[in-house]
Amino acid sequence: MRLSFLLLATVAAMPMLAKDILVNTPNTTLLLKAEEGKPLHVSYYGERISSVSQVYDAFSLWEEAYPAFGAGCQEITALDVKHADGNMSTELVYRSDAQQAEANATVYTVTLKDKIYDFEVDVCYRAYNNCDVIETWTVIRNNEKKPIVLQKYASGFMPFRQGDAWVTHQHGSWGAESQITEEPLKAGVFEVHDMNGAKNAVINRPNIMVSLDGKPRENEGRVVGAVLCWSGNFRMTIDTEGKRVHRLVAGINEAHSQYELKKGETFTTPELAFAYSNEGMGGVSRSYHRWARLNNKVHNGQQLRKILLNSWEGVYLNVSQDGMEKMMDGVKSLGGELFVMDDGWFGDKYQRSVDDCALGDWVTDTRKLPKGVPALEKAAASRGLKWGIWIEPEMTNTKSELYEKHPDWIVCHPARTPITGRGGTQLILDMSNPKVQDFVFGVVDNIMKETPNTYYIKWDANFEIHNFGSHYLSADNQSHLYVDYHLGLKKTLERIRAKYPDLVIQCCASGGGRVNYGLMPYFEEFWVSDNTDAQQRLFIQWGTSMFFPSCAMAQHVSASPNHQTGRVIPLKFRFDVAMTGRLGMEMKPSDLNEKETEFARKAVQTYKDIRPIIQQGNLYRILSPYDKTGFCSEMFITDDKSEAVFFAYKFEQYVDLFRPRFHFAGLDPNATYELTELNRQGGADHWEGKRITGTFLMKQGIEIALNGQFASKVIKLKKI
Repeated sequence: MRLSFLLLATVAAMPMLAKDILVNTPNTTLLLKAEEGKPLHVSYYGERISSVSQVYDAFSLWEEAYPAFGAGCQEITALDVKHADGNMSTELVYRSDAQQAEANATVYTVTLKDKIYDFEVDVCYRAYNNCDVIETWTVIRNNEKKPIVLQKYASGFMPFRQGDAWVTHQHGSWGAESQITEEPLKAGVFEVHDMNGAKNAVINRPNIMVSLDGKPRENEGRVVGAVLCWSGNFRMTIDTEGKRVHRLVAGINEAHSQYELKKGETFTTPELAFAYSNEGMGGVSRSYHRWARLNNKVHNGQQLRKILLNSWEGVYLNVSQDGMEKMMDGVKSLGGELFVMDDGWFGDKYQRSVDDCALGDWVTDTRKLPKGVPALEKAAASRGLKWGIWIEPEMTNTKSELYEKHPDWIVCHPARTPITGRGGTQLILDMSNPKVQDFVFGVVDNIMKETPNTYYIKWDANFEIHNFGSHYLSADNQSHLYVDYHLGLKKTLERIRAKYPDLVIQCCASGGGRVNYGLMPYFEEFWVSDNTDAQQRLFIQWGTSMFFPSCAMAQHVSASPNHQTGRVIPLKFRFDVAMTGRLGMEMKPSDLNEKETEFARKAVQTYKDIRPIIQQGNLYRILSPYDKTGFCSEMFITDDKSEAVFFAYKFEQYVDLFRPRFHFAGLDPNATYELTELNRQGGADHWEGKRITGTFLMKQGIEIALNGQFASKVIKLKKI
């Protein structure tokens, strides 16, 4: 009896044996090592494994999964805390772990606790079973007796074994969003960050890819993607120290954003979504596309999007009852399904005929629309069209009734004179303020009450935070503004979605300024760019598609000459470029001549036929416009590989310009496909109606006759 008691006591006193936690998706594994009283470690991330022992036998990684400042201070950290007693060091060790099954995923929660303080961090991972994406985030809990201050609170950390690694990231500006940059990861620090405050995808974007086998390739090589699901200021850093490991840390940008937690309070960081593929950047893209469509990372991601006409470039602010109905007639005659009235429809005391007034005064301008918006909604319905409308609910102007009534609702410290934006008068409302949140919700709610059959809302945001400070936040919590603005925006959008789950909403922000996965769970689509020039759109759309699915990419056919660049481009080329996303139009249909109208009608019908393949299929980018050949090609293919649509473009013209042979990708190598050109103009190519094997199309390719500067072809493939 005494021996048994001693044995039990000895076992109870022994530390827990090291525990392996395998976070698995269908084709990838993240391996964590946990041991009581020690930090949680990352041992492996890559192709799915069945044997853990081989990872340790081949030793590659041994890095803390969520390093905190204070012990081993010489390396980059994910967490930096000032404790209640002023101590700035934190030592997190494993305490427990748990798993929870969800509909399409498993959530792994590993709880870490400081060695001496009553301070905990849950390091969470969500591994999907319908795509190869793993999300990570943290829940930070203050159980200390007094407030603590979070000085850095990243979402996650990921190490990579150092080698010939390259990073692909995106930068840009208004009208030239999502431009691709590729560079090798060398000793030192690589970083992309944003401090815009309101829209975080204008210059740099919160997503990168790391190619582990040398210069990035589209459909070959090991690649890791990282996407931060946050709409505010961000920081993504890769620290390369010595010659062994790259350390990636990503999360909310902590600059000017120290966050206080009172006793008992928690803070949840936004998700950081990782994807791994040995099929190059394209493999990572396809994982993110499936993740977005199948798991509501884009709202209603499996729903087909309608073809629309937006009034903006057709009339700009000069909306009228008669003008809107004529545009409805135009889009109806082309086979469109939805009409959207853009800016210029509102304002009472201040009339919105110039973009320097009336934001916040969301009442119909009866001087322009004497019958009111409900009459237009009915006019659209009588033509068999859905109805949509433009708003910019987070903004106001100094020339507005809203600002005159509530000057304390804007983002600006009470002691400062506000700096204004667009039109010399635009200001941004403080979404950290619950009263502002109620107002913004009310903008949408009032529209739906007045015009309950409204199908679509274009939600714009054309200003950034220039005036740091809040009337609402306390003096001690001014540093919460950059974070609380977006938490307030998210809370408002959740409230809208709870009441109007089927309302289609576009995320627009001076074009593509808010293309991020922090907001897309609440929006069906985003406006890719204000630049509708088809040649430049090839580059913008190519970069955007690296992380976002085609169903979310609003791509419009606009007038020629183009309003942004002045470039003259044939209508077919403009349609063929726009058809790789959610097709729409941004012009007056009445400006098309008879021949153009006939072609546009045919192109719209063609898009309806191939829409399921484009919006729900798998994208293979093949020949990049960034390769400077003057050509570009990409294709979409169904999951079962029975149908595909191939796009080929030529956008430059020189004497003796080399024409590449066009290769396909993603097909069933053992199948035979019949090729048919869609919307053909001119004579048939030699492959028209022919049957060719998937193997031959992928390995040998075909010749495609593209003549002239703006030549394009769309080819439908059907498995025989």
